[in-house]
Amino acid sequence: MPGSTQESRPLLTGVDPNTDPELARHQAHQGLDDDGDEEAGDSSGLTASGHHIDDAHQQTTNCDTLIHLIKGNIGTGILAMPDGLKHSGLYTGTIILPFIATICIHCMHILVKCAHELKERLGVSGLDYAEVGYHAFSTGPTPLRRFASVTRAVLNAFLTITQLGFCCVYVVFIAANVKQVIDCKIPGSEIDIHGYMAILIIPLLAISMIRSLKVLAPFSLISNVFLGLGLAITFHYLLTDIPSSYDRPEFKSWDQLPLFLGTSIYAFEGIGVVLPLERKMTHPEDLRGCNGVLNTGMILVTCGYIAVGFFGYLKFGDAVQGSITLNLPPSDNLAQLVKVLMAVAIYLTYSLMLYVPAEIMWPHLSPRFHSGRARRIGEYAFRAFLVLFTFILAAAIPNIGLFISLVGAMSSSTLAIIFPPIIELVTFWPKMSKVSVFKCIIIFTFGIVCFVTGTYASIMAIVDYFQHSDEPQPKFVC
Repeated sequence: MPGSTQESRPLLTGVDPNTDPELARHQAHQGLDDDGDEEAGDSSGLTASGHHIDDAHQQTTNCDTLIHLIKGNIGTGILAMPDGLKHSGLYTGTIILPFIATICIHCMHILVKCAHELKERLGVSGLDYAEVGYHAFSTGPTPLRRFASVTRAVLNAFLTITQLGFCCVYVVFIAANVKQVIDCKIPGSEIDIHGYMAILIIPLLAISMIRSLKVLAPFSLISNVFLGLGLAITFHYLLTDIPSSYDRPEFKSWDQLPLFLGTSIYAFEGIGVVLPLERKMTHPEDLRGCNGVLNTGMILVTCGYIAVGFFGYLKFGDAVQGSITLNLPPSDNLAQLVKVLMAVAIYLTYSLMLYVPAEIMWPHLSPRFHSGRARRIGEYAFRAFLVLFTFILAAAIPNIGLFISLVGAMSSSTLAIIFPPIIELVTFWPKMSKVSVFKCIIIFTFGIVCFVTGTYASIMAIVDYFQHSDEPQPKFVC
């Protein structure tokens, strides 16, 4: 979805215990439930950035991988692209977006290349994002090897922050869309968006208690169907009665441009999907290359982002909201259906997004519980805490656009742009050419600029949002 991204649990298959005993023990622990039995759902598939990738034992064709790749990159981010172009200008955003896409796609290739090198170097059969970072440093230049554990911890921390950020966006998204539908169907409703968030707590707590990927897989399938149908209907509205492009500014301002960068990077959340997908392919070599599955899928995704962003902002201008669904005509039953479909789709995906931080953090807490029953209860309580934590953050900043920009600038830019060139430098040093080193420095610098300016601009926009929160807002009319 968005969000969204931005791994889940460690996805190693066949780690050599002699290479990293701690990692091997952790992997072995993850495959068992509290009583020492293999969880029914854990062998049924993999997740990365909260996206389910079906049967772990079934090899996928190139077409299957292409579908999964597209699915892993399409989420709430695509619905926020018109709001992103609102901060850049119509043509400025449309021109910059392919440039950002090129950098993000290249960073995906970097991650795959480094994973291949490290697998051959270590004799392991699979690595996830955080483990690629760990082994790059642990086998890299001697002065940097002491930072291996720190690198893995930092990557897991940003993966956790990213996924929890996606969950916060999801809470705001569901509440905002449901509110519009109810306000039109039940005139005179006085419930504000915080009230709808409170109503959502019980349903989201319920679905978040599901620990098995096998059980979550059907929810993911239904979510994808609803999302695809909702996007198709949304395009129907975007392509009807299109105004002239002369009515929209070509460029907004340098102050607002970082908000666009944050939203754009948030949308390219699928870097965590790439390594698990490649490992499941019948012909993994087909993922790479100029006309490989990765480039093909990401070009299609980028075209979708550009189309929704361009026509969404062209259609609604500066009135566009954090999700384009909120701009659809409220009096139209078909438009209301889109909001319901999207809200249900995001609701069904929430648990998959929460699965990632739960699987990263829970293994560090579970040893405190000394029996299987206590660990099960503890894990349910911990999941409930994470749900309530995302609700508190969502209630604090109930603005989809600002939340997406902040998450994209602060955490998505770190995972998608900043860390891949660092990992490449450490993995291949000192064999890299000067051109490759220069390239990595340029990408890293761009990522830092996006991180600093995007985070600052987002925080300032949030502060401004609260400063003007008491001012009268345009009344929603059905």
